[in-house]
Amino acid sequence: MYNQSITHENLKNYYGKILHGSSDLKTSACCCGTESLPVEVKAALKQIDDEIINRFYGCGSPIPPVLEDCTVLDLGCGTGRDVYIASKLVGENGRAIGIDMTDEQLDIARRSIDSMTRKFGYQNPNVDFQKGYIEDLKSAKISDNSVDIVISNCVINLSPDKHAVLSEIFRVLKPGGELFFSDIFSGRRMPEQFKDDPVLHGECLAGAMYIEDFRRLLNDLGCPDYRVTAKRRILLNNPAIETKIGMIDFYSMTIRAFKLAALEDICEDYGQVAVYQGSIPNHPHYFDLDNHHRFITGKQMLVCGNTAAMVSDTRFAGHFKVYGDRSVHYGPFDCAPASVKAENPDEGGSGGACC
Repeated sequence: MYNQSITHENLKNYYGKILHGSSDLKTSACCCGTESLPVEVKAALKQIDDEIINRFYGCGSPIPPVLEDCTVLDLGCGTGRDVYIASKLVGENGRAIGIDMTDEQLDIARRSIDSMTRKFGYQNPNVDFQKGYIEDLKSAKISDNSVDIVISNCVINLSPDKHAVLSEIFRVLKPGGELFFSDIFSGRRMPEQFKDDPVLHGECLAGAMYIEDFRRLLNDLGCPDYRVTAKRRILLNNPAIETKIGMIDFYSMTIRAFKLAALEDICEDYGQVAVYQGSIPNHPHYFDLDNHHRFITGKQMLVCGNTAAMVSDTRFAGHFKVYGDRSVHYGPFDCAPASVKAENPDEGGSGGACC
């Protein structure tokens, strides 16, 4: 079992003193390239100070579109790479907040506030870096229902208390707000003997969430439907670590989940139709809500009640027209539960936005 205080101290030591750059990582779990980054993220990335980039650890690109004027909270922000990307994309009237527990990382993030403000052409900074624990956002004075989007990049796996983390996320999110994060997941539950190994934990392996336990945890917190937007198998590329923990399959996954009261635990059919307007910047022809819902611009597409809510009761509402309501129920929607379908996209299909 995890000892939370020991786990936190081990992680502070690993990311504050042992690792001096991404080249010091012993596996590829907490590394990601820039090839598949959205256009606007790549553009912002080119402006970010080298010191921030050189000490970046992450496994994906948890930067969703439609961020202008939003408040974005980055859990485990490290040196602030994703906070500064968000700072650029929310604009001067938005806000980007980073939370981290490691002084050495936060020192780098804060050193760049003035230079990044100038590079982005802002009169005043729109970023804030707070020292704190992602299990306790109240200590960082993050209020209830105050955040539009929570992001995190390969950090939630490190927490010894994931229930507390996710509970705090849904506390601070506004109604209709979004959790959009990249992390390491496993295909089976982690054996206990690995959980206190500082290297395996620091490399984002020992704390990896079994995907079905993650689904159950979200459901317990009132979020019965999440969506996978990207997934790739992790290759450890380290014989010693492979010998230790290679019996477990690891995946880097990017996931979105919304704070919506109307969600159900399977896809239900209310005869609703959604039409994407093609108006999200850099998405003129289609928009992928997840890895099995592609909305073609101008095309009427059948959707389940959950998907209808995700595009009509969130910040995406202005980019979609949704026809129909929940006054008449027609039975289950012709696809698997969204979280299952995301894992098995070849199993059936609705003929609607599922692909």
